[in-house]
Amino acid sequence: MFSALRNRNYRIYASGSFVSNIGTWMQRVAQDWLVLELSGGSGLAVGITTALQFLPMLLFSAYGGLIADRIDKRLILKLTQIWMAVCAAGLGVLAITGVAVTWHVYLIAFLFGMGTAFDNPARQSFVSEVVGPQLLPNAIGLNSATFHAARIVGPALAGLVIAAFGTGWAILSNAVTYGAFFAVLILIDASKLQITAPAARAKRQIREGMAYVRSRSDIMLVMFVVFFVGTFGMNFQMTSALMAQQEFRKGPEEYGILGTFMAVGSLAGALLAARRRTAPRGRFIVAMALIFGVIEIVAGLMPNYWSFAAILPVLGLAALLTLTASNASLQLSVDPQLRGRVMALYAMVLMGGTPLGSPILGWVGEVLGPRWTLIGGGGLTVLGVLLSAAVIGRRRHLRVVAASAAATEVA
Repeated sequence: MFSALRNRNYRIYASGSFVSNIGTWMQRVAQDWLVLELSGGSGLAVGITTALQFLPMLLFSAYGGLIADRIDKRLILKLTQIWMAVCAAGLGVLAITGVAVTWHVYLIAFLFGMGTAFDNPARQSFVSEVVGPQLLPNAIGLNSATFHAARIVGPALAGLVIAAFGTGWAILSNAVTYGAFFAVLILIDASKLQITAPAARAKRQIREGMAYVRSRSDIMLVMFVVFFVGTFGMNFQMTSALMAQQEFRKGPEEYGILGTFMAVGSLAGALLAARRRTAPRGRFIVAMALIFGVIEIVAGLMPNYWSFAAILPVLGLAALLTLTASNASLQLSVDPQLRGRVMALYAMVLMGGTPLGSPILGWVGEVLGPRWTLIGGGGLTVLGVLLSAAVIGRRRHLRVVAASAAATEVA
């Protein structure tokens, strides 16, 4: 389960990532709470903030992936850490001084998302250079484990900081924690990295990556599944904020605890995924996505705060098993020189659909009530995954028939 930790570079990477992720989760909780405070409890405003933060993933991820295939990934990551730290510091200071208004949060969320659009594909590809292909499945699982171990600490810590000092200090904390990951990039021994040869400059390289994805039915299935899961199912920060404040009438401490409950299940899912040695099959990914959607519907039906909190670890477990399986399936099956572009497209469909899903679910929460953000999100996830499996299955069948007919003609 922990074999990747034998690699010194990966131990350094994982420790810095853990500290940085604590700050990330603190900001996520604090940012949504700040928007609720500034907007008078508007679910739509929270949805717009989430949409703006993830919109750059849709707009710029393809370019981020191309740059990750061309340029030293550590240089990219150093620049993105500085960019995101400045964004977090700016929003934190605005909140602390009391001058923050809703449009400030909208703008900084978008700028923060721009950094993420270039950071994500470089980070995903960099892990394979740190550990190599043999330890990559384990490293992917452990990355998720550190991310969600931080999620156990971050939201609860954010709730305490918000209650004691104010929302701005929780956001400002994230700016400080980026220094930990920046230090990692300096401390890693570059001579032991398994660096992929950079892709040569050429025309239409983004199109090349897209064409590669379209030619692979297995990759297309993963892309469709994560699109529906990411667009309609993974809006946990928004849905939990609405459920805590408006459905159960709780404060920031209880909202932060919900994130910790979900993180317990997510951590368990990540550790289970770390035991995997081979690429997951498409059937497993589809099955886990369907289970995730059903559990989300059930979560929306929970009658009180504690029953809702109790089901969140199960929801987190299903979500992580779905996403780690999808990630590992892609990273282990793609051409290494196209990995940055393919993982950028993966991030784009996983998080780039959020600008569509978040405002819709935020509006649903305002009109029909917070529960329907979960019931509707889970239902749309199930329908979308079933449709995706049917379409890709038919596509594969038609390709097999065509190949058989061609072979018969040649014979």
